[in-house]
Amino acid sequence: MLDNPRSPRVRSVAKLAKREARVDTGLFLLEGPQAVTEALSFRSELVMELFATPTALDRYPQIAQKAADSEIEIEFVTEQVLDTIADTVTPQGIVAVCRQFPTSVKELLGSGPKLIAILEEVRDPGNAGTIIRAADAAGADGVILTGRSVDLYNPKVVRASTGSIFHLPVAVGVELEAVLKRAREAGLGILAADIKGDDLLAARKDGSLAKPTAWLFGNEARGLSDEHFALADRAITVPIYGHAESMNLATAASVCLYESAFAQRE
Repeated sequence: MLDNPRSPRVRSVAKLAKREARVDTGLFLLEGPQAVTEALSFRSELVMELFATPTALDRYPQIAQKAADSEIEIEFVTEQVLDTIADTVTPQGIVAVCRQFPTSVKELLGSGPKLIAILEEVRDPGNAGTIIRAADAAGADGVILTGRSVDLYNPKVVRASTGSIFHLPVAVGVELEAVLKRAREAGLGILAADIKGDDLLAARKDGSLAKPTAWLFGNEARGLSDEHFALADRAITVPIYGHAESMNLATAASVCLYESAFAQRE
């Protein structure tokens, strides 16, 4: 059992909370029973190390079974060690170290996608992770994070995705102009989610949402720049019928992705 929070091994795992360490190692932290379960179920070959307190493993016996099925050894740790390597304030007793696995834009767009999400300068990790989760739930074919967006393997992004990063391809670190060019070549129309756009109901009525679509989502505070706004085929806004000043980006993205999912399945 690992019981020294200051040991070199524990410190090396804890460093993965920082982007520099993730870039140097090609690894990232995966925290919590749900996310670890999804990794073991869908991409067990990516799990390099698995740490758990005895108490946590008693609560989540399915993790022990899935790890055994994948021939992954579980390293028992004390609560103090778990607190050191975990990124959350109140960890749930299960942490894994996984290998990064970004998909290339060429591979994603070459698979004949019908619905994808493109994130340009989305900086909030909770929003990015939640949009990935919403895209997964809506049956989207992938997500692309441009180089100006938050790091996919930021612990908060990974947690907010709740394991969805293991379910659908996610491409990272690309320039928006190049992505949109490739998306059009793949037969996708570009719809920008923006307050200056047409009402979502109008797009629903005229059939636009049923076509193969790449939804473009911009920065939480500023939206899309005028230059990037002009690159879209059409802008769509989610109407606000109540008195809310605005809508959270991840919420608006969820609505847009599901509207397309509904239209494409009718």
